[in-house]
Amino acid sequence: MKIKKKHLVLSVLFILPLFAYMFFASGVYNFAKLDTVQEKVLNSKSYPLVLKDSLITFEGKITILSFLGSDVKTKKAFAFNLKEKIYDKNKDFNDLQFVSLVAPNQSDEIRSFIDAIDYTSEADKWFFVELEAQELESLFESLKTDLELDERHSTASVFIIDKNRNLRGRLEDEDGSIRYAYNMASVAELSDEMKDDVNIILAEYRLALKKYNKEKDDAE
Repeated sequence: MKIKKKHLVLSVLFILPLFAYMFFASGVYNFAKLDTVQEKVLNSKSYPLVLKDSLITFEGKITILSFLGSDVKTKKAFAFNLKEKIYDKNKDFNDLQFVSLVAPNQSDEIRSFIDAIDYTSEADKWFFVELEAQELESLFESLKTDLELDERHSTASVFIIDKNRNLRGRLEDEDGSIRYAYNMASVAELSDEMKDDVNIILAEYRLALKKYNKEKDDAE
């Protein structure tokens, strides 16, 4: 009996790697994709950055988007949660950017926040765009969610926007509702739900790039 069990274990240990190889070598990939909850949000404009002599756009990049409005002093504490739980772990992904939209006259608080990021990791993937209240409202409304900005045109909610300017999240969350955003004030929510969802969308693009490179090599 012991000999049969040993043979069974050895067979399983041999078959599993072989099955995995055949699965991936076949070019068939089955994996979860992060839901698209709204299409073509924001816009394709280029925006000048605060404290940097360059422009940024929402096209062609995965964007982690936050609205700090005129409340950077308060919301930067929440944004630092995002920095520790999401930014630090993913900042080396080439096509990922973190963008915070702010109201005018927030440069000192922005500089303070950037200095805090730089203390533990480089802040070169976190950008700030200064907008008037009306444009802040307009961009927020383009997301078409059930959320609202506060009286200072800010929110603790943070959003995932893909390279095609689609808002990504969950069409059916654990409680049955649509998840449009993640709460920066909740370390648990960032560590669990948002971390998982960011991992999914980054894996999605890594796989797409791998497939593109394979097709390119096959065509040559």
